[in-house]
Amino acid sequence: MTSPQAGGASLDDSLDELALLAETAGARISGRLTQGLPRLNPATYIGSGKVEELRQLAAGLNADMVIFDDDLSPVQIRNLERAIGCKLLDRSALILDIFARRAKTAVAKAQVELAQLDYLRTRLTRQWTHLSRQQGGIGTRGPGETQIETDRRLIGLRMATLRQRLNRIDRQRVTQRRSRRRHSTVSLVGYTNAGKSTLLNALAGSDVVAEDRLFATLDATTRLVALAAGRDVLLSDTVGFIRKLPHKLISSFKSTLDEVRESDVLLHVTSVVHPRFEDHMQVVRTTLAEIGASDKPVLLVFNKIDRLLYPDQVKALRLAYPESVFVSALRGTGLEELKARLLTMLSGGIVECTAYIPVTEGKALAKVHQTVEVLAQDHIYAHGDGRDPQMVTRVRFRAARHEVAALQTVLTPFNGLEPVPDMQRLEQEHQKRV
Repeated sequence: MTSPQAGGASLDDSLDELALLAETAGARISGRLTQGLPRLNPATYIGSGKVEELRQLAAGLNADMVIFDDDLSPVQIRNLERAIGCKLLDRSALILDIFARRAKTAVAKAQVELAQLDYLRTRLTRQWTHLSRQQGGIGTRGPGETQIETDRRLIGLRMATLRQRLNRIDRQRVTQRRSRRRHSTVSLVGYTNAGKSTLLNALAGSDVVAEDRLFATLDATTRLVALAAGRDVLLSDTVGFIRKLPHKLISSFKSTLDEVRESDVLLHVTSVVHPRFEDHMQVVRTTLAEIGASDKPVLLVFNKIDRLLYPDQVKALRLAYPESVFVSALRGTGLEELKARLLTMLSGGIVECTAYIPVTEGKALAKVHQTVEVLAQDHIYAHGDGRDPQMVTRVRFRAARHEVAALQTVLTPFNGLEPVPDMQRLEQEHQKRV
């Protein structure tokens, strides 16, 4: 069942994707139903006549579950299940179920469980109707309401525990990213099943799980890739995006998506064989904006060109997207061009800088070490802006331009400092005073 407000090719594509999601979760599709309405019914989402039609269709097909393509409220789910007589899922519940099936590592399992509990917490009011209060008034508060509140409290405690665990993991990953500062970082982003994991395997010669199905990858996987002699980068594969991705999942997968936010360059992988790949590209752009990564340099990579039937299709795409790269990760086509383009982007975006930080400003120095790759540091005398010579830490570092910009608030107070020309004489005088 799909949104009453959808229409045209978008409607068919949305239903096809919902069917693929259902099959990924292990369901067998028996039929589909749509309705066009000027506005949603707050009680049942669809009209009363369509509810009856859906009941008859489900009964005729012996269906034991109905899946809606949009999110429903707890009241709508309760009313529809009563009217139809079978279990009902909305899109978010279906995606959460798939993520739960796909989660293999402890991190992914914790992230998915947190999202599931957040989703379930608002839907507890109808889980205990056999214990709920039957009438109003003083002295009629029944055990059902107590059970609901108990469950909410238990869910809240479990969510707090999971958040603490994920925060610890997040701090560990921040430390890991700091230790990898000597390498530029690149993240693969794109619609689910676009071929990101296959591309990672092709570039790094690794064996990351790559399957032709939705959400085959949930954990961020990082591999070292040689772009040229002496120039290696860290390439990370991340969870695929999808239309109407539940916000609860986005917030739960913060530690995974931080790999995207901290990257120097994003490789936006798109499957050219999908008939509505441009819609998928827009979904990825929207999701990147939601997670705060829309300002990152992006290289658009069209994948699966080996599956195009006509050579003119590639020519037309090259004209429409002249700054893009066209590859077949499975066949290894276009990978050298991709490496060359990526190397050019990284070389143009990396700069080396020198900062002079007073030795008394320990927090500023620590911030530099946390943010960028420090190449060297020593202690000299510096002066400027009418200030007396003082001992400073001279720090030479390499960073992406956006990282240098992020440091400006820390380094601006010291911009006027310059090395003292006769540093040796001042040091000797300082030693005599000491």
